[in-house]
Amino acid sequence: MTSTRNLTQPIPTGLIGYGTAGAFFHAPLIAAAAGLRLAAIGSRRSDDILRDFPEAKAYEKPQDLIADPAIELVVIATPNESHASLARAALEAGKHVVVDKPFTLNAAEAEALIALASERDRRLSVFQNRRWDNDFLTVRRLVEDGRLGEVAYYEAHFDRFRPEIKQGWRETEAPGSGLLYDLGAHLIDQALVLFGWPLAVTADVTRQRAAARADDYFHLVLDYGRRRAVLHASVLVRDPGPRYLVHGDGGSFVKYGIDGQEAALREGRRPGGEGWGDDDAALFGRFTDADGSATTIETLPGRYTAFYDGVAAAIRDGTALPVEAREARDVIRVIEAAQVSARERRTVPL
Repeated sequence: MTSTRNLTQPIPTGLIGYGTAGAFFHAPLIAAAAGLRLAAIGSRRSDDILRDFPEAKAYEKPQDLIADPAIELVVIATPNESHASLARAALEAGKHVVVDKPFTLNAAEAEALIALASERDRRLSVFQNRRWDNDFLTVRRLVEDGRLGEVAYYEAHFDRFRPEIKQGWRETEAPGSGLLYDLGAHLIDQALVLFGWPLAVTADVTRQRAAARADDYFHLVLDYGRRRAVLHASVLVRDPGPRYLVHGDGGSFVKYGIDGQEAALREGRRPGGEGWGDDDAALFGRFTDADGSATTIETLPGRYTAFYDGVAAAIRDGTALPVEAREARDVIRVIEAAQVSARERRTVPL
């Protein structure tokens, strides 16, 4: 598909879905990207769209947005079970596509979309925004700089306190619901970014709240030979421990607290302003070297805006996507293996 758009102009972007993900994450981040223009939103929440983005065209049906010839990039922020079908429709219509995480329900769907994007010469990416959490950026720099030496143990938590069942599809028995697809997609992606493909996974995935209809707890152990990566999430943690613990032969890093960009977006703050992504100094992590000397490590600023800036550059200039679809497919492969491991109570080779 050849575009007639002036390459100096922002890319007309259509967002499908205006629930939590669409309204609080994607819409403000698309609007903040200099290379994109939020031209249309597909949702029945037309009043909310008119209030928040009056310049955007509102479509009640996603198919009508996809058919709009002015739209070049389609962003899919709908319930997980609809990701594959909507992404396929958008690619077949000649659009570039971003899919909210998790990419698809299974690896076969992901492979089919990757092949279709290649066939149609379209860019396909997945919104793994927590690669740009301030705490993870800090951990990643410490690991890549070698300050921790050879990492032997990595532990990442995404704990919350939600004893009551929330309304919405994520807490139902719908395909793709539950904590493993939701928060697990983030933690698995981060581990793969740091350490690559593991040898095996051992998983415990269950429901701990009496009324839960979807998994609300998981504990995954990724086997990297001598290294272990532990990924954990629960919704019954009132007093959380460290978010990250990383131990290597060069020292240890421990970090409490969670990146504040999600909270800021939910409060209606627009991304990119002064102090955006900064961490509370009281939550800076602690590095202890091999001799036992402890140092406070200032947290790097979080940058959710980097994702859509990168997508715009990839479409306009042919640069690498900020998240490649095959990387998101690998996250789904680990999720599928973790489900088998939990169900059969065994370690699953990868």
